[in-house]
Amino acid sequence: MSLEHGGPRPATDEVCEVIITAPDAEWLATFTRKLAADRLCAAGHNFAPIRSIYRWRGEIHDKTEARVAMRTRRSLLPQIIERVKQEHPYEVPSVVVVPIIDGSQDYIRFILDETKTVEG
Repeated sequence: MSLEHGGPRPATDEVCEVIITAPDAEWLATFTRKLAADRLCAAGHNFAPIRSIYRWRGEIHDKTEARVAMRTRRSLLPQIIERVKQEHPYEVPSVVVVPIIDGSQDYIRFILDETKTVEG
């Protein structure tokens, strides 16, 4: 198996999508930019506004939020989650991870090339 342009097929089990929501689109875009600069994600697709309906402390809330879908390595999840805990304005931020099971091999290689390894 090879990339579309040739070469070995990258490991898809190392890549994932991290989805985070926040109350402010600009805060989330700035946070995404910082993670990309620190090579914790290769890309972040920001969506705003989104409408979030959720139950919190016994009450139903209907709020406008922002959402990002970041492409990264699974091995970087602990660092990303720690940054969210430190910097996010919510007491319990939404952070969920979805595996990328397949896709354009060039794009998967891009994710791996643009993110750091745990050691580096």
